[in-house]
Amino acid sequence: MSQQANPRGTFLKVADSVKDQIEGDPDMTELPSLAEIMRDHKVSRGVALRAFGVLRQEGVAEPVPGGRWRVVRGGGQVDRRPLEQRIADVIVTDGLEVGQPFPSASALADRFGVSRPTASKALEKLESAGVLAGGGQGKVRTVRAVPTREERS
Repeated sequence: MSQQANPRGTFLKVADSVKDQIEGDPDMTELPSLAEIMRDHKVSRGVALRAFGVLRQEGVAEPVPGGRWRVVRGGGQVDRRPLEQRIADVIVTDGLEVGQPFPSASALADRFGVSRPTASKALEKLESAGVLAGGGQGKVRTVRAVPTREERS
């Protein structure tokens, strides 16, 4: 009879390995993808998902829109407001005024660590709320209204 690895507890070993990676790299902000975990640890998708579940339960990581997972560091403040509210804050933090061009979806995606389509959806919400004007393919969005403090919070 051949020797096989016992699958019970494998997800705990994977979770421990990822925690070691996080502790070893203080600049790490995002977990490896599900595919990378599966490849590196030679485990199934289900085992990798259970490992992510353990990391979430222990408060080490949390899912973000788009299927990725973010590292949660102790003492770090994470802004959990909807993306469109955080993007609206760019107007105030960057000192933009009515009529000035607004950063592109690609620039905002890099700034907030999301995908470009996710940033585009948030920008569309701001356009429908009357905060931004313009947009569309190849067109520069401009600031239509500076949100008040109540609108931003």
